Amino acid sequence: MANKVRKTAEAALEGVLFDGMTIMAGGFGLCGIPENLIAAIRAAGVKDLTVVSNNCGVDDFGLGILLAGGQIKKMISSYVGENKLFEQLYLAGKLELEFNPQGTLAERIRAGGAGIPAFYTRTGVGTLVAEGKEIREFDGERYVMERGLTADLAIVKAWKGDRAGNLVYRKTARNFNPMMAAAGKLTIAEVEALVEPGALDPNAIHTPGIYVDRILQGAVYEKRIERATTRPREAVGAAAGEEV
Repeated sequence: MANKVRKTAEAALEGVLFDGMTIMAGGFGLCGIPENLIAAIRAAGVKDLTVVSNNCGVDDFGLGILLAGGQIKKMISSYVGENKLFEQLYLAGKLELEFNPQGTLAERIRAGGAGIPAFYTRTGVGTLVAEGKEIREFDGERYVMERGLTADLAIVKAWKGDRAGNLVYRKTARNFNPMMAAAGKLTIAEVEALVEPGALDPNAIHTPGIYVDRILQGAVYEKRIERATTRPREAVGAAAGEEV
């Protein structure tokens, strides 16, 4: 069996990156993003990237650091509301955007990984999303054709993985990561815990190792919260109805 393990994110990306490539990056907001691989791509300085991701991080974290470095030419996304730099670049005509309803983006990626070149959906019919796309009628309803998505490289983040590349995601991180792992021509996974083959419950594996070409244990994870909203803490005794 080929050795898929790399010691660092830089080593995992060796010989993979080139200007103008398409990269899929897993995650939802800042949850489940491949932090170490993104940082290594930033350091590599590769440019003119097309990035497929639910969103583009925030201004100083996640994919936002690639925007700040002028490395992204086009985003294929469904949500961009947390990144001010994204807004500025787009309105200035310095960033291309292919906007997708979130479910459509997920299905485009899933279709690409399954070898399905296109599919029809009712979502977006009669809106800007459908402009320039084929419209067909099925059973009296109008549908818009959407193309499946693939990428030169998929970077994903999992909770646990073994040396064979089998992956287990944790909670919300099981979002775009599994489908992107299948849709990349080459897939690199970073994990919080790297274990030996046989240590993972076969019934709990979300991404089989057949989809993963290289794997590394991430060095550092900040796991930032995109936007924290909290309630004021009640005074001691107030919850019990006492005077305070």
